[in-house]
Amino acid sequence: MTKTILVVDDKSNIRNLVREYLEAEGFRVVVAVNGREALFAARQEKPDLILLDIMMPEMSGYEFLKTYRKERDTPVILLTARLEETDKVLGLELGADDYVTKPFGMKELVARINAVLRRAGRPTPEAEVLTSGEIRLDRETRSVTVCGKNINLTPSEFDLLYTLMAAPGRVFSRSDLLIKLQGNTFEGAERTIDVHIRNLRAKTEPDPANPVYIETVFGVGYRFRIHSTGHM
Repeated sequence: MTKTILVVDDKSNIRNLVREYLEAEGFRVVVAVNGREALFAARQEKPDLILLDIMMPEMSGYEFLKTYRKERDTPVILLTARLEETDKVLGLELGADDYVTKPFGMKELVARINAVLRRAGRPTPEAEVLTSGEIRLDRETRSVTVCGKNINLTPSEFDLLYTLMAAPGRVFSRSDLLIKLQGNTFEGAERTIDVHIRNLRAKTEPDPANPVYIETVFGVGYRFRIHSTGHM
């Protein structure tokens, strides 16, 4: 089935270049020039993935994410010309799955799109349910509940939680987890993992400041604490 990509950028040359390349790669492409137009397009078209510029007039990429993440967990890749680490971290904190810094190569962009789409719709050969404490993760439906309440996770957050829950007690370094999410192809910032972990804790922990599920192993990385199933 053809995947639909929403490209959001206020620069017409970038929109046209990306659209032409993605269409040649077999994607259906919808474009928007700012965050407000993107909200309308996303609600109407329900894209499989969104390429989102950060700095735009009327409504920035950050403002778009704040609004749209309350509605859907569509994968989002940020397109940013800004190199400051805080900009990338803020985008990830707001629910972006990945980012590409301008200027970018089209082959790299397509590779990242395909990697995120694989994570979002990865087929599972058989149902697999992981339960720990009050967290229940269903890999087949890619759903997570905490205390019986459904929580919305981005594809990256879901895969990260699954990786940790599937090996309780095992310590994963940040680079291990980054490879799990992006593969060996990309050189990503390990800070990306810290942001995803912070988001996961906010959504799954009774008290994110004092986590009982996802523990930090100082100087190494993270591990999922071993819990019995059912109530803690």
